[in-house]
Amino acid sequence: QVQLVESGGGLVQAGGSLRLSCAASGIRFSITAIGWYRQAPGKQRELVAHISSNISGMITTYTDSVKGRFTISGDLTKNTVYLQMNSLKPEDTAVYYCHAEYEITGTRGYFDIWGQGTLVTVSS
Repeated sequence: QVQLVESGGGLVQAGGSLRLSCAASGIRFSITAIGWYRQAPGKQRELVAHISSNISGMITTYTDSVKGRFTISGDLTKNTVYLQMNSLKPEDTAVYYCHAEYEITGTRGYFDIWGQGTLVTVSS
């Protein structure tokens, strides 16, 4: 019953900015990791940015192509994550998908879910 809803995509000129949002909803669940992936036509889906937790705290990961331009933020306890995208390039054009790993309260196993995606188009 857990669902992810993405928003914030749109059309922007090169050099512009967008902020993507992802919100998870449901009952009796806890997110253990959440992040953003993207897929351009004819290309494989790739990781953009990711947040996960361990005993030391939160771990943030970025793909090399977005380092210094994109910032992932959020709070797993609030079941939300954001992707601030600055200095956008035409190469960033893709459908951006939110992905989360979660546990159902009282169960042992992990689950994962994909959002439906939000389209980001960067014009030159």
